Amino acid sequence: MTNPTPAGPEKRALRIGTRGSELALWQAHTVQRLLKEQGIGTEIEIIKTRGDRIDDVPFSKLEGKGFFTKELEDAQLEGRVDFAVHSLKDLTTEEPPGLTLAAMIGREDPREILLARPGAIDEEKLKAGEILPLIQGANLGTSAARRQAQAHLLRPDLEILDLRGNVPTRVQKLRDGKYDAILLARAGILRLELKLDDLAAIPLDVDRFVPPPAQGMLGIQCRDEAILVKTLQSLHCPVDGSAVGAERLLLQRLDGGCQLPFGVNIRSRDNDWKLELFLAENSEGGSALRLCLTGDSPLAVAEQAWQKVQKHKRSLR
Repeated sequence: MTNPTPAGPEKRALRIGTRGSELALWQAHTVQRLLKEQGIGTEIEIIKTRGDRIDDVPFSKLEGKGFFTKELEDAQLEGRVDFAVHSLKDLTTEEPPGLTLAAMIGREDPREILLARPGAIDEEKLKAGEILPLIQGANLGTSAARRQAQAHLLRPDLEILDLRGNVPTRVQKLRDGKYDAILLARAGILRLELKLDDLAAIPLDVDRFVPPPAQGMLGIQCRDEAILVKTLQSLHCPVDGSAVGAERLLLQRLDGGCQLPFGVNIRSRDNDWKLELFLAENSEGGSALRLCLTGDSPLAVAEQAWQKVQKHKRSLR
């Protein structure tokens, strides 16, 4: 006996699953507004994930994947919500049976941003255009292995400290003097419209500091039911989605998650597509690979990169 397909959007409000952070709620409300413009009613259901409950342990110490998504996926499969809105960079490339990624929408600036207390900036390094213009021996807060690896390679003198919490919490920890500087996704800062007048704020270009796959993109995941998928696919952004899809393809082939020191960004440039890639063996930046490639489509440039990644991995055996 199969479960009945839920009533369509014309018969009842669709239930949106989301985490409860300020940024997650911004994302859910954005999708709610887009669906309302199409005459589709929705309700928001807040679900706490493992990553929310355990916010004092570095990612490197957590086992498994889906720290911020599994409970949202369970809620969909159990019928408590109809779909979930994710920061797509948090969503694994392995879809649980019965769920599908229906739409990728709203890619914001994918760059990382360096936030620092004013006294932590070395003005000479800043004038010289250094990517991390911090004073000698400054401490830098981030728990992402990819950020740690790139920071170690760029500035081996820095002390890298773990940093957890939602975006406003991390910024407040910086203001409280627990760190000299921190690294964040610029998309979250822009979406929350955070005031940073008291801090140095330096966006890091993707060709110098590579962000994670799908950074800045929202993902809408739902049960694999025809009416539901069709409704949500109307929000899909095909151009940005093709680039992010190719980024996630590389992540899938590497079988990676939050703990993998891997970054990739694919973007349109004139008549071509440009890829920036970073891959290391560990959070210290060991055996790092750095690629900058161009191709005539996101998939083509991703395939070029994959061939070079495979060659690099063979050379390390």
